[in-house]
Parts: sequence; structure tokens; C-alpha cells
Amino acid sequence: MATRGDTKRERLRDAAVELVHRQGFERTTLADLARETGIPLGSVYYYFKTKEAIGEAVVSARAAGHRARLAEWDELADPRRRIERFIGMTIENRDGLAQRGCPVGTLVSELRKNGAPLASSAAAIFEDVLVWLEQQFRQLGQGRRSRGHAERVLAALEGATLLAHAFGDASYLDREAERLKEWLRELAPK
Repeated sequence: MATRGDTKRERLRDAAVELVHRQGFERTTLADLARETGIPLGSVYYYFKTKEAIGEAVVSARAAGHRARLAEWDELADPRRRIERFIGMTIENRDGLAQRGCPVGTLVSELRKNGAPLASSAAAIFEDVLVWLEQQFRQLGQGRRSRGHAERVLAALEGATLLAHAFGDASYLDREAERLKEWLRELAPK
């Protein structure tokens, strides 16, 4: 059973995840967290002493979310279906992605530009996804080409997300998802 403090920390972490996606890491302050959650600023300092601690919590939450999704998809018997689910995640979140961009991509980009030490931790989320995708392609018999295929899928979806966000038009995501699904069918027919 969670203690009251755990619940408060989780509320602050969840608010930080949302605020950082909405307005960026650099612009998110401890005072913003207090305002967003209604938790007094002094209590925010108790849980997150520094801005870096907020960043660590955000990166950790994003990584845990991705790991949970990948583990859920690993329950599917067919690696092709797992990859399709990964592609489908983009479509399920298309409107939010068009409005605010990829939560991981925008975070990594901002942290890398500012030279934040957390940039490598955030980028590790993408590496985890690439490793997972590579495993799926290996199971589809793609051998040495598996890493390249994994990079193609992630790069295509991130690129489509960037265009959708830049133009405020989610149809970029729809079209890229369809192209990837068609390519996947040709690459590994049933």
C-alpha cells in the first residue's frame, strides 16, 4: 500500500511529466509543480530538491512507461504483430503528437541542446526501443538487417511526428504508419 508521501511524490512526478511535455524542461519550475498540483512549494522541495531531480523523475517515468508497453506487446505471439502495435501506438496518440510532438523526442532534443547531463538517460529510452524492434526483426528472420530495419521504423515515426507537429497536421502520422505497415507486409509476408 502506498504511503501518503508516495502519493504526493507520484502526483508531483505525473505533473512534471505533463508540464515538461507541454512547456519543455527548461521552462518547468518547482513553482509550476506546486501550482499544477496544489501542493505547497515547500513540500515540492521536500520531494524534488533540484530541477535535475525533476528531470530524473520525468526521464524515469517515460522509460518505465515505454518498458511497460514493450513488455505488454511481448505477450503477443507474432513479432510482426508486435511491430504493428508499436506503429499503431503512434496512430492512437496522433492528435497529441501533432499538437505537442513526441514526449521523448522533444525531451531528448531539448536536453541535448542545453547540454544537460540527463540527455543520455533520455536518449537511452530510444535505444531500448531500437533494441526491442531489432529483436522483433530478428525473430522475423531479418538477421543482419534487423538493426537497420529497427532504425528505419523509429526514424520514420519520429520524422512523421516532427512534421505532424510542425504543420499541426496528424495526417503525416497516418500516411507514414500506412507506408510502414505496407513495407512490413512486403518484408515479412505471413
